[in-house]
Amino acid sequence: MSLATPPVYTQGNTSLQGIKEEGRGQGRQQEAANLVIRLLSKRFGELFQEMRSHISSLPLPVLEDLSEALLDFTSIADVQAWLEAR
Repeated sequence: MSLATPPVYTQGNTSLQGIKEEGRGQGRQQEAANLVIRLLSKRFGELFQEMRSHISSLPLPVLEDLSEALLDFTSIADVQAWLEAR
Protein backbone atom coordinates (compact mmCIF):
# COMPACT_ATOMS: atom_id res chain seq x y z
CA MET A 1 0.00 0.00 0.00
CA SER A 2 1.45 3.33 -1.04
CA LEU A 3 1.38 6.42 1.16
CA ALA A 4 1.82 8.75 -1.79
CA THR A 5 0.39 12.23 -1.56
CA PRO A 6 -3.02 12.40 -3.22
CA PRO A 7 -3.17 14.55 -6.34
CA VAL A 8 -4.29 18.14 -6.05
CA TYR A 9 -7.00 18.88 -8.57
CA THR A 10 -7.00 22.37 -9.92
CA GLN A 11 -9.56 24.56 -11.55
CA GLY A 12 -7.89 27.54 -13.10
CA ASN A 13 -5.40 28.80 -10.51
CA THR A 14 -7.38 27.57 -7.49
CA SER A 15 -6.72 24.17 -5.98
CA LEU A 16 -9.49 21.99 -4.58
CA GLN A 17 -7.61 21.92 -1.27
CA GLY A 18 -7.58 25.72 -1.17
CA ILE A 19 -11.31 25.84 -1.79
CA LYS A 20 -11.92 23.36 1.04
CA GLU A 21 -9.75 25.36 3.44
CA GLU A 22 -11.51 28.60 2.53
CA GLY A 23 -14.87 26.93 3.13
CA ARG A 24 -13.76 25.68 6.53
CA GLY A 25 -12.53 29.15 7.47
CA GLN A 26 -15.84 30.70 6.46
CA GLY A 27 -17.67 28.03 8.45
CA ARG A 28 -15.62 28.80 11.57
CA GLN A 29 -16.29 32.52 11.15
CA GLN A 30 -20.04 31.95 10.77
CA GLU A 31 -20.18 29.66 13.80
CA ALA A 32 -18.24 32.16 15.90
CA ALA A 33 -20.55 34.98 14.82
CA ASN A 34 -23.63 32.90 15.63
CA LEU A 35 -22.25 32.05 19.07
CA VAL A 36 -21.43 35.68 19.90
CA ILE A 37 -24.90 36.77 18.75
CA ARG A 38 -26.55 34.06 20.87
CA LEU A 39 -24.53 35.02 23.95
CA LEU A 40 -25.25 38.73 23.55
CA SER A 41 -28.95 38.03 22.93
CA LYS A 42 -29.17 35.90 26.03
CA ARG A 43 -27.52 38.60 28.12
CA PHE A 44 -29.16 41.74 26.69
CA GLY A 45 -32.23 40.52 24.80
CA GLU A 46 -32.85 40.45 21.08
CA LEU A 47 -30.26 42.43 19.11
CA PHE A 48 -31.14 44.90 16.37
CA GLN A 49 -30.69 43.45 12.88
CA GLU A 50 -28.03 46.08 12.11
CA MET A 51 -25.93 44.90 15.06
CA ARG A 52 -26.44 41.24 14.12
CA SER A 53 -25.31 41.99 10.56
CA HIS A 54 -22.29 43.93 11.78
CA ILE A 55 -21.24 41.08 14.06
CA SER A 56 -21.79 38.52 11.29
CA SER A 57 -19.45 40.46 8.99
CA LEU A 58 -16.54 40.58 11.45
CA PRO A 59 -13.46 38.46 10.70
CA LEU A 60 -12.73 35.51 12.98
CA PRO A 61 -9.92 37.16 15.02
CA VAL A 62 -12.19 40.13 15.84
CA LEU A 63 -15.03 37.76 16.78
CA GLU A 64 -12.64 35.96 19.12
CA ASP A 65 -11.76 39.29 20.76
CA LEU A 66 -15.45 40.16 21.04
CA SER A 67 -16.25 36.80 22.61
CA GLU A 68 -13.83 37.63 25.44
CA ALA A 69 -14.82 41.29 25.73
CA LEU A 70 -18.53 40.50 26.04
CA LEU A 71 -17.87 39.00 29.46
CA ASP A 72 -17.18 42.53 30.73
CA PHE A 73 -20.12 44.28 29.05
CA THR A 74 -22.87 45.53 31.34
CA SER A 75 -25.19 46.98 28.69
CA ILE A 76 -25.91 46.91 24.99
CA ALA A 77 -24.28 50.35 24.85
CA ASP A 78 -20.98 48.65 25.79
CA VAL A 79 -21.39 46.32 22.81
CA GLN A 80 -22.11 49.23 20.49
CA ALA A 81 -19.12 51.20 21.76
CA TRP A 82 -16.86 48.19 21.32
CA LEU A 83 -18.06 47.64 17.76
CA GLU A 84 -17.66 51.32 16.87
CA ALA A 85 -14.09 51.29 18.20
CA ARG A 86 -13.14 48.60 15.68
